[in-house]
Amino acid sequence: MAREISLDGKSVLITGGTGSFGQAFVQHVLETSRPNRLIVFSRDETKQWEMMGRFSPTEYPCMRYFIGDVRDVDRLEMAMKGVDYVVHAAALKYVPVAEYNPFECVRTNIHGTENVIQAAIRANVEKVMAISTDKAVNPINLYGATKLAAEKLIIAANNLSGENGTRFAVARYGNVVGSRGSVVPFFAKLIREGTTELPITDERMTRFWIKLQEGVKLVTTSLEMMRGAEIFVPKLQATRVVDVAKLMGPKLKQKIVGIRPGEKVHEWLLSPDELPSTYELEDRYVVQPQLTFWHENSFPALGEKLIQPDYFYSSEREDLLMPLDNLQMLIDSVVGKK
Repeated sequence: MAREISLDGKSVLITGGTGSFGQAFVQHVLETSRPNRLIVFSRDETKQWEMMGRFSPTEYPCMRYFIGDVRDVDRLEMAMKGVDYVVHAAALKYVPVAEYNPFECVRTNIHGTENVIQAAIRANVEKVMAISTDKAVNPINLYGATKLAAEKLIIAANNLSGENGTRFAVARYGNVVGSRGSVVPFFAKLIREGTTELPITDERMTRFWIKLQEGVKLVTTSLEMMRGAEIFVPKLQATRVVDVAKLMGPKLKQKIVGIRPGEKVHEWLLSPDELPSTYELEDRYVVQPQLTFWHENSFPALGEKLIQPDYFYSSEREDLLMPLDNLQMLIDSVVGKK
């Protein structure tokens, strides 16, 4: 079992800290560690105010709340003073919104990531873990393209920080089952409102799923094992969206509404081009970077094995589809039992 990084006495900053992942990350750190400072960095004062009600600095003296935008490198650098670890979760991530507002998506997801890199190097942060998505693999939408660019920036940042400088890595995973905008809470909302049908974009559609807590564990364990420039990808199961609809609304009709602009039918978590440099661990895959320094610190020294070159990690694979009983338990964990 992979070991989580020790955050006792450390200072940790999370960008986009008021989001679903950020709140789960903060809760986990407060339950398992005694950090010196735990800094929530985000631009929405209302969400920060609400989060303060849940994680009050009075009850949790380590908590800090910084209003700021990843588009502002000076504010980032100020917030990172004395910080040991940064988790970069801030992003504009709704596919249709990104398609309609492309420049804004680029400014946050690409330029914002560049600013995080520059600020972390200047502040002598020890490690940075950036959160990515399956949509960055062979992207067809702008959101996925910006996250692919962000991954490339994070990996290349290890060449900028020097031999003993800040180390950067990526955690890439699929859809978070209970996050805002995911299909489970969306269907649950429609059912509560008395809908007679559930919208399905394409009856073939499949998606990878991960629980918030699993995403947090991936980040904390990858922070411990990272050496710089890796992409950590968990071993996940997938579901058919029509199966989600059937289990949540067994008596409701399903209405095919068509794929939205930039939407895929199936998702990938590893590109075929990454396989020659991807190692398999017990619970995840590790994509090695093609950087000059990597050969001295590569994973084979730890005994891990290269993934099979003909492997394809796609949500359409039958052997990766989640059994319906497990899917029902996953749904119940978000919306409760009927």
